[in-house]
Amino acid sequence: MGAAGRGHVGNAPAGQDVVALRAENDQLRRALAGRAVIDQARGMVMVLTPCRRGAAGDLLVDVSRQCDARLPEVAAALVGAWEGKPLPGRIQRELCRTLRRFHAENQGCDSRQPGGSSR
Repeated sequence: MGAAGRGHVGNAPAGQDVVALRAENDQLRRALAGRAVIDQARGMVMVLTPCRRGAAGDLLVDVSRQCDARLPEVAAALVGAWEGKPLPGRIQRELCRTLRRFHAENQGCDSRQPGGSSR
């Protein structure tokens, strides 16, 4: 019979395994929730810019780095702004700078549309 059948994994008692698994479960839930907010913000950028998924993600990462903020924090702030919450000033400033730079580099983004055509 394997370790799982005995009620513990490796050398850890079953109670410690349960605590460790609960902590891991909580961490995974937080990561998934953060991922969902990031995907939501990425979709917002894709619609507003317009650009492809990868470019939208890169834009959010750039804003995150320039603000010295974690990506989920920037994403949550952007989604919150869409829902009527004020966008923090530092994120707003960097988002504006990054969008200006993005538009300048991509000439209005038409070339970023799937298939390379404008709509």
